[in-house]
Amino acid sequence: MRLAVLGAGAVGPGIAALAASRGHEVAIWSPSGAGTAGLGDSIEAEGLLAGRFPLRVARDLPDALGDAEAAVLAVPAYAFPALLPRIAAALPAHVPLLISPASSLAPLAFEALMAGHGHRAPVGCLGTTPIGGRRTAPDRVRVAMIRSALDIAAIPADRAPEMAALAETLFGNRYIPVRDALAVALVGSNPIIHGVLALTNLTRIEKREAWPQYEMMTEAACRMMTAMDAERAALAASFGLEVPSLPTLLHRANGVPLGPMHEMAAAIAAGRGAVYGPTDLGNRYVTEDVPYGLVFYLRLAAAQGVAMPVTAACATALAAASGGALDVNPLLDGLDLSALDQQLRHGIGRVDKPAPKGGYCNAP
Repeated sequence: MRLAVLGAGAVGPGIAALAASRGHEVAIWSPSGAGTAGLGDSIEAEGLLAGRFPLRVARDLPDALGDAEAAVLAVPAYAFPALLPRIAAALPAHVPLLISPASSLAPLAFEALMAGHGHRAPVGCLGTTPIGGRRTAPDRVRVAMIRSALDIAAIPADRAPEMAALAETLFGNRYIPVRDALAVALVGSNPIIHGVLALTNLTRIEKREAWPQYEMMTEAACRMMTAMDAERAALAASFGLEVPSLPTLLHRANGVPLGPMHEMAAAIAAGRGAVYGPTDLGNRYVTEDVPYGLVFYLRLAAAQGVAMPVTAACATALAAASGGALDVNPLLDGLDLSALDQQLRHGIGRVDKPAPKGGYCNAP
């Protein structure tokens, strides 16, 4: 299958290597061009995925998407507002887009941008990225994690099984269809864990100290995380959803036994060694996980009449400390939250059309 990987930062090249390792033809595009500087016609992977795999660096977005049979978007959430309109203008109607991860209802924001296109492929909503890793050189990635199973949804919601089959064909992980894109958007540990860690380690971050983040998940920090997790669960329940707890998510991601969260964090630290937190207040723990995580929760909570005082306090304190406008989330500005259920189920401005014969795994 011909896959376009949109994004060439920390995750996109790893996703490209994983797909190429499975025999797919991969084109990769960097919105700024910086991510593909130094890339030739292949990328070397090390760690859990090892080898050198072919890929093609696209000249521009139309070049990446021109002959693609599928596309995956792998950029930080703060890049979505500027990037989604560009993709909407260039994506062929028959090409399904997988958004990885589908933070802050980004797939529905994209759906709104595509509303005038009538017949079009579904949008896939991944709960997280298929791999975890980092760039170690312009043409090299270290794959530290290949997730065994991920949640996936779709817009329209009933197309989730097709998108699960497509993602499994591309990447090999197991994909579990869930109710809708909101179910995906409310599942995840990063906004709460990163928000609390950023708040409780502000001076370390500002002084650019090396601080091991799992060891800083102390009993007190975990009490705050647990309180915010309970608020997130109440928000999900207001939509008829049940979300896994933070301990469950830590268990799934790291394989440590379930127990008190600070003990689980200590076990992760012992097993993985030091994983250091950020050393700049402009890091994604603040610029991504607050507006596109915590503030996203708060906007939904206000519409649902759900109280989230601890979450609001954390977001407000981080905004005050960073001096940033962290309450701005452009992805939500154009959405009618009162019509959320209908839009998630059926999409926006769609004309029903069956999937290609054989599904999108074999789209022409």
